[in-house]
Amino acid sequence: MPVLLLNLSASNLLMLHRKRRLLIPYLAARHAAMSGAEASEGEHRAWAESLIEMATELMEVGRGEVHMLVECKPDGAPAPIDVVLAGRHPDTGRESFTLVELKAWSSAARSGHDPAKVEVPGLGAKNHPGDQLGRTYDFFVGDLGPLKGLQIHYAGFSFLHNAEEGAVRDLFAPGTATGPHSLCFTRETRSDLHRELLRQFDNSSGASAAETLLQRMGVRNPPLLQAMVQSRGKDSVFILRGEQRRAADAVCMAVQRTAASPSQNLLTNSFQKDAVFVIRGGAGSGKSAIGLELMRRLSAQGHTVKYASGSRAFDASMKNHVGFRDRAFKDQFVFFSSYIEPPETRLDLLICDEAHRLRERSTNHRLPEERWGKGAQVDELMNAAAVTVFLLDARQSVRPNEVGSVQLITEAAQRRGIEPVIFDLQDQFRCGGSDAYRRWVHDLLGFADRSAQPWQPDGLMHIEVADSPGELEQTILQEHRAGASARMVAGFCWPWNKPKGRIRRLVRDVRVGGWHRKWNAWGDNYCEDGAPPAKLWGVKPEGVSQIGCVYSSQGLEWDWCGVILGDDMVWRDGTWVFQRGKRRRVSPVKIWRVRKSGSFDPEVRSSSVEQDDFEDCVRNAYHVLLTRGSRAVVLYSTDPQTQEYLKRKVGAVAHEGLRPTWKNLPPPARRTLTMPGTRKRVVRMRQEVLF
Repeated sequence: MPVLLLNLSASNLLMLHRKRRLLIPYLAARHAAMSGAEASEGEHRAWAESLIEMATELMEVGRGEVHMLVECKPDGAPAPIDVVLAGRHPDTGRESFTLVELKAWSSAARSGHDPAKVEVPGLGAKNHPGDQLGRTYDFFVGDLGPLKGLQIHYAGFSFLHNAEEGAVRDLFAPGTATGPHSLCFTRETRSDLHRELLRQFDNSSGASAAETLLQRMGVRNPPLLQAMVQSRGKDSVFILRGEQRRAADAVCMAVQRTAASPSQNLLTNSFQKDAVFVIRGGAGSGKSAIGLELMRRLSAQGHTVKYASGSRAFDASMKNHVGFRDRAFKDQFVFFSSYIEPPETRLDLLICDEAHRLRERSTNHRLPEERWGKGAQVDELMNAAAVTVFLLDARQSVRPNEVGSVQLITEAAQRRGIEPVIFDLQDQFRCGGSDAYRRWVHDLLGFADRSAQPWQPDGLMHIEVADSPGELEQTILQEHRAGASARMVAGFCWPWNKPKGRIRRLVRDVRVGGWHRKWNAWGDNYCEDGAPPAKLWGVKPEGVSQIGCVYSSQGLEWDWCGVILGDDMVWRDGTWVFQRGKRRRVSPVKIWRVRKSGSFDPEVRSSSVEQDDFEDCVRNAYHVLLTRGSRAVVLYSTDPQTQEYLKRKVGAVAHEGLRPTWKNLPPPARRTLTMPGTRKRVVRMRQEVLF
């Protein structure tokens, strides 16, 4: 898996260090989380001294806008690089990258036991920094490296900022490291270091070069829908990595074996009965990328493949946005309830995305009730195909009647004599690839046994707290108009009235003080002013002015996401308190309003739902909403105490330049979602809504 701790310009890194004084413990905690081990005292010192020293040197030569990618390790690299410097070359204007090995050593001498090693006081035998750098240096531009084939400038050096030349003379002795990465600077040769920095970088921003490297490493991936639109599902658009690739390869082998003719199976001695796979992972771990890549790859080989989902928003986006005018592509997408009756010919592969949303029984309101499912829905899905793949995340189950779990699927498979194959995905490909943000959200919502720490900007994901819902809305609309994808979402904390009258007028249901806005449209039809139906709210530009909920946003993502936390989850005395709402009917307009603040999700707030289940559903819903942004999240809570808590945990925006606004983004990061088709059915309002 690719690893990255920070992506900040030298000037911003120093600014955050001065303002917060928390940079070093933050990096140590991040290193421990990503490596599974506590950072050593030596690593603490290296971060405390070396990173700050390197940033300071860049500032001294007027190169503060060069980006520093800290602890950077592409997938497959032999070791992480302390810092990759990214910017533009002063002579050609091309992107320029320099790999830097930082050492806080004061002295080093050739080892008497191993001539390839050097002895460092207090640390023992260590690799020569040039040799240590060399292996990863070659990897970056090699066949599997992120910089392969690019027209760039490329260099490398080691910087021993505490050492004098005489104390490390053995590092320069004959027979030591040679090559373009063998440069080594000390405290006494800082002037040579300055000349090298000026040779490699001009004074412009390194954000564009850093973005190139992030994308090539797979840290920054295109949103799923955008990638699918660009390929129309016909070309490979997802580069599967690590456990993703292993899971996909295992499924492909199973499909090929189960679909082989008896004669082929006898020849290959690879006969296999039905197979079941479970691929579980958190939001942004790449589950859907695996499923869509499997569908593309195996369909191209002539296998019968269907892609089932429990999300109407995801299904509609694929059919109406990606599969515009492509009937064959649309027909590959179905719902879990599509197999109440098994297909006449069993499928080779059925991919079940968002399998945490499985129901006990299948219902289909387009059929009479007597034709609804009689057995378990999970059994219907396994009956439909020789190979069934379930993609799930237990923390995205948001209704009490959603029963999908590893245990349920395992028991169903074992009843058939099948032992399911389970893969766990740990990588983070959403939210800018920021594992720190994923952990922060888990801590904030109380999933982990850790208290949420104040957010530390990492240059991958941005968080801010708006002072009002109007300020949140202004930010989202401003980014949308500039060219970014952006949406507002909220907890289900207000009644959701159906559209009114012939023109399907939307009621301004979401009400915070004098700020009144509309939920996304109820039902499957367009409403006033071209407001799209709920299933298309997240992809049609007209949806930006309505507020989405968990059901219309699950499976989708945007550059910027504004999240309004309502009164269903409020912070009191050091813990979250969960509340159910009550409504009142307003006459003569016949609309529902809030009588008691709390949850208004009809399937969650019912008194028949146990309190623990209610709390899990609300918490999971906010987990979904908080992980819809790919670059930035703007938060606001309707509860004053919770709002203050969020401000303490997020902090003020340290610097405007850290906000990934459209104008601040480098060109490689400006991805616009092309609309393959539009529906020009707009019903205009004749007068302003009065309620």
